[in-house]
Amino acid sequence: MNIHDVIQFAGYLVIATPFLLLAVTAFYALLTTKPSERLLTRLNHLAVTLGLLPAILILILMLNHNMFFVSVDPGHWFEIEQQHFHFHLKCVFDRLSVPFVILSYSLCGTIGAFAARYLHREPGFLRFFFCYAMFLTGMVTSSLAGTIETLFLGWELVGLSSALLVAFFHERRNPVRNGLRVWSVYRVADAAFLVAALVLHHVTGAGDFDELMGHGPWPEGVAAISENTAFLVGLLLLTAAAGKSALIPFSGWLPRAMEGPTPSSAIFYGSLSVHLGAFLLLRVSPLLEVSSSLSYVVVGTGLCSAALAALMARVQSDIKSALAFASLTQVGIIVAEIGLGFRYVALVHIIGHACLRTLQLLRAPSLLRDHHSMLNAIGSHLPHPAAQAPASRLQWSLYQFAFERGYLDVILDDFIVRPFVSVLRLCDRLERRWLRFLEGSAAADAAADSGDPSEITGASVPITRLITAEAEVVQ
Repeated sequence: MNIHDVIQFAGYLVIATPFLLLAVTAFYALLTTKPSERLLTRLNHLAVTLGLLPAILILILMLNHNMFFVSVDPGHWFEIEQQHFHFHLKCVFDRLSVPFVILSYSLCGTIGAFAARYLHREPGFLRFFFCYAMFLTGMVTSSLAGTIETLFLGWELVGLSSALLVAFFHERRNPVRNGLRVWSVYRVADAAFLVAALVLHHVTGAGDFDELMGHGPWPEGVAAISENTAFLVGLLLLTAAAGKSALIPFSGWLPRAMEGPTPSSAIFYGSLSVHLGAFLLLRVSPLLEVSSSLSYVVVGTGLCSAALAALMARVQSDIKSALAFASLTQVGIIVAEIGLGFRYVALVHIIGHACLRTLQLLRAPSLLRDHHSMLNAIGSHLPHPAAQAPASRLQWSLYQFAFERGYLDVILDDFIVRPFVSVLRLCDRLERRWLRFLEGSAAADAAADSGDPSEITGASVPITRLITAEAEVVQ
């Protein structure tokens, strides 16, 4: 067995482990008798260990043998010959994917161990670890994706688990509403991702990143497409990255996501999920070399997001929202670094920032408890910082602008959501009128044939009521 076979075997183990954990957790969720917390915790530790150790082995072997690119190709899932489309499941181990998958396994293992104690005796303990296994599967799949279809598979698993964990406490109204809000923003990002995948298939004939980024190892590949096509595909992927990483104009959903448990907030919006958009831009970074206009847009989006998040972080009244916007500030800087061409700087920045934010968010509940304990112990002897009100009108304006989160939610609701809903309601009204017209024409024809129009008219009333009831449910 040569070195390439060892890496192939270890690669299959890295890929298959989270899928096995997800399958086992889903099987236990279907049983009437729920497994113990200790069993779920041990399964989580075992899966993380079996995935992390082969990933570290692959990193060591690639460094020792000066290898920069290894492909693991399980083959096609399905293929449509007439349409020349195939879903190609391909994973790659290179200088971008290996550090990111090791980071994913390390932080997921840390947060899994924390969640086992934080959610002790929680009724939704199994449900949390099912969503956790789904997220781990999505992150590993996205990190190792060698085709845009494989990346989209992991992308969807991450988004679904994120929305489910935001609405984890579903007995309350606000978590469910905020989870739906997060899911709707993810739908917009996923739509842009799908359009980019279709354009990529049309241009290159496949969804393989090698066809788009050239055959050189990351980040040395050169995109083999025209400047206009690179700009179009890059804008679509930037929209997808902005929705996933809460960049402008989608930054308003980030504090809503803090409704979930602290472990999910740490793993999603402090360490891994919030950096997935930046990872996507790193994966397609050769596009920026082709289109300088796209680089300017990426840099502008990152800097504006960082500036806005820095303002919003300073007016938050709770520690989780403040840390979330602080994370967004750093993500905006990372995106600007990618646009400027600092690929390795951005990768190191992601790894360091993810570890720091994970520690801060996991420490936040203990920090608040320690602070309250100190207040109770010291009492009035503990000095309290005096609140300073904004002095000038400009400061008041900036404070209100930051407090309202840049009015981004209001702008999206007024100029995108409401017109879109209005168009859908107009289409619904037109459809109901057309159905009533057809119903009346059919009734008239039947009455002319039978000679008894009263029976047809009476029979048409329940159909109209049924159509009206269905339209009210849709609205």
